[in-house]
Amino acid sequence: MRPDVEAMKADIEQSVALLRRRLDWDVANRKLDELNARVEDPTLWDKPDEAQAVSRERSRLEAQINAVKSMERELEDGIMLADMADEEGDEATLEEARAQLKAIKDRAARAELEALLSGEADGNDAYLEVNSGAGGTESNDWAGMLLRMYSRWAKAHGYEVQIEAEESGEQAGIKSATILVSGPNAYGWLKSESGVHRLVRISPYDAAAKRHTSFASIGVSPVVDDTIVIDINPADVRTDTYRASGSGGQHINKTDSAVRLTHIPTNTVVACQAGRSQHQNREQAWKMLRARLYELELQTREAAAQALADAKTDIGWGHQIRSYVLQPYQMVKDLRTEVETSDTQGVLDGDLDPFMGAALAQRVGETRGSTVE
Repeated sequence: MRPDVEAMKADIEQSVALLRRRLDWDVANRKLDELNARVEDPTLWDKPDEAQAVSRERSRLEAQINAVKSMERELEDGIMLADMADEEGDEATLEEARAQLKAIKDRAARAELEALLSGEADGNDAYLEVNSGAGGTESNDWAGMLLRMYSRWAKAHGYEVQIEAEESGEQAGIKSATILVSGPNAYGWLKSESGVHRLVRISPYDAAAKRHTSFASIGVSPVVDDTIVIDINPADVRTDTYRASGSGGQHINKTDSAVRLTHIPTNTVVACQAGRSQHQNREQAWKMLRARLYELELQTREAAAQALADAKTDIGWGHQIRSYVLQPYQMVKDLRTEVETSDTQGVLDGDLDPFMGAALAQRVGETRGSTVE
């Protein structure tokens, strides 16, 4: 067996073994059998909320177990193909086997990280909010770049992206925007992105071609489903309606259809303008508000209230979690995990997995390499 093939085989076997340990393989299979039996019990469906929770847990566990089994089968097939090609001196087939093993290795690495997503709301959909910092057009443009970056990341991983609210900048970019990212573990992956993001570049809006530093903040909240109860006193919430801005046709700009809710005790503000009626936007805004307040509760439970406060004070110096430097050199560096890469365009196009993975591993006390190849 070629040395590189042997190395990939060892890496995949190590990841699969780790996944089995994290799942507690025998216990996980017994639990799946129990969940299958419960789903097949017709009396379960007399309680829709409980039935949905059981069904979600069954689907999640089944997907994890099937992923491990699939990787084991594909690894065996890939090694067999590589051995045959090596014996026959067939370089083209050997290269095909290498590509198959590389794909399995990448899947195993991602599955290894997803196994860490055991938080209470990690499996939920997520709201991601972008706000530009001080700096006018330059910061608005940076906020727009971040919105594009996260949208591309989400779509590349099969997530659905829906714009819930957007306020355009006067000349370029956006002042703020909120998107709904829907798919398995959306919140678990995105939650570590909350904080201030710093950009250094030659401004395209500066005739003198000087270097500018811009800031924008990212906030992430889990979508709260019916199994999680968040009590909000309506008297604590101020409701404002206004004309929606941005795309959406003639109707969206002719009526006060957009809704903004302010939770006065926590000064939490959400807005929605995606719906075509004030009723639709009001309903969605309440969902967003419950999500934001639930996120605050999760932060408190994790003893991260101070970090959250820092991220929401000044969108500027001293609060950033990641720097994106385009001039005088090319570098994106996460200031929490020390992960960095010179592939700035790749990151801005949505290649965020190394940063998210390192932050996720750091949360559970594991380590990852600090340099992205």
